[in-house]
Amino acid sequence: MKWSEYTWQVIEERYQSILEMPFIKELSAGNLPQEKFRFYMMQDSLYLEHFGRTLSVIAAKIHDIRDVLAFIRFAENAIVVENALHEFYFQDFGVTDKGILEPACHHYIHFLRSTAALESVEIAAAAVLPCFWIYKKVGDYIYTHQNAVNNPYQKWIDTYGGDEFAVAVKQAIAICDTLAENSTQETQKRMTEAFVMASRMEYDFWEAAYELKIWK
Repeated sequence: MKWSEYTWQVIEERYQSILEMPFIKELSAGNLPQEKFRFYMMQDSLYLEHFGRTLSVIAAKIHDIRDVLAFIRFAENAIVVENALHEFYFQDFGVTDKGILEPACHHYIHFLRSTAALESVEIAAAAVLPCFWIYKKVGDYIYTHQNAVNNPYQKWIDTYGGDEFAVAVKQAIAICDTLAENSTQETQKRMTEAFVMASRMEYDFWEAAYELKIWK
């Protein structure tokens, strides 16, 4: 069994709980309150900047030159392409200020950045993988179950449920499997731990958006 197959089994229950979240169900139905989606987009835009920087750190540390290029492309996509999606919604919803990093976003990006800086490249790559993989699977789920009639969040659904994103996700999974295959059992264990922690933070990110969680 590949590392990715085993690790997904570990977080399968967490993934299923994400699908049951009110944020996901209402986004799919098209009746998610705009205030909650606006909060999510503002935080996600801030997150993507730091996520792109984290991917750049991994690109600098990873050994195979093909993987270097892959992570450079991942970083560019996070900062340029996906931010274009956010700008579309910012204009549509009248958002002029992204605000500040609120708790869930702050904790997530600092976990990723510290892992990329201080841990081995194998563990760093595993830590960023849930942002690829969970988003893709959630996007596919929403795409399949969506209300496609006048859904105000259709552009978001099309982006994360699309084929172009799927290619990047498959590549990220394959890189992690290769890294794990050439690593010790201890490193594989820590890769899984990093993946699990990031998966928890994915849940927290969506929960925070629905509950509009800010600093007290």
